[in-house]
Amino acid sequence: MQTSPHILMVRPAHFGFNPETAENNFYQLKDARPQQEIEAKAREEFDDFVALLRDQGVMVKVVEDTESPVKTDAVFPNNWFSTHPDGKLILYPMFSKNRRLERRKDLIELLMAADFQVNEIIDLSFFEEDRQFLEGTGSMVLDHDTKTIFACYSERTHRIPLDYVAHILDYQIVGFDAVQEVNGQLSPIYHTNVMMHIGSDLAVVCLDSIPKASEKLRVQSALNASGKKIVPITPKQKFNFAGNMLEVSNDGGEKFTVMSQTALESLSIGQLQLIEKYTTIISPSIPTIEKLGGGSARCMMAEIFLPRKG
Repeated sequence: MQTSPHILMVRPAHFGFNPETAENNFYQLKDARPQQEIEAKAREEFDDFVALLRDQGVMVKVVEDTESPVKTDAVFPNNWFSTHPDGKLILYPMFSKNRRLERRKDLIELLMAADFQVNEIIDLSFFEEDRQFLEGTGSMVLDHDTKTIFACYSERTHRIPLDYVAHILDYQIVGFDAVQEVNGQLSPIYHTNVMMHIGSDLAVVCLDSIPKASEKLRVQSALNASGKKIVPITPKQKFNFAGNMLEVSNDGGEKFTVMSQTALESLSIGQLQLIEKYTTIISPSIPTIEKLGGGSARCMMAEIFLPRKG
């Protein structure tokens, strides 16, 4: 099952610019507005986003961020946990020390109280002691249909914890290096889901960001073997969050591709027609969250694949 009708989202309490993550997230930009205004605008964007999803019948579990401790990136829960159909819930090792505060036991208890079945909690945060990181479905783009993990290596995506997760899930890894030009210099792309999205029938990918021909071919071959239609995007479109998409479904089985308004406006008519051939597009406007947080629509949604009780 590639898509889930159940999404968990965390409503931000103190959203803002995080200097720790800005070390290698070049999508983050500072904002001169007062902090209270930024926080209020982020909550407004969040609420409008949730409303768009619910209008289409997508089931969204909204969890309020806690006031203390302050967690500027709490709106991006997909980095610290993932859930799986066999009842596994995995907690991930995070690069930024202040983002480790986002891991919340009460959030897991809320899922269980909502009749989701958690059979096993696998806590990989111990990797942080050795500065080994793997930031959930930011670091990994999962093709559940073919049991494949696509991952570009970076300061936030290390091979040892990646191998560990692949073993736990019994998935194969398609690993590669991906780069982007920042201020005239090439830098690693910090999260795979910045340059790649995989849905049931489509794969959106910035192949131009993979410098090694052999690795580019391996990614292409794996996607072709899965039977998915490849939608190539350019580096410029990637910088507009066109790779940061997620396919979700509603309780009627209708499929949607969720991308921000920024991403939508960067795509060509042909690209949009191809996506709309298979799914309906949902495109929230989240410029404040994108600018300061350096993450987009996909990062705000944690899929719930857990089985239901009873």
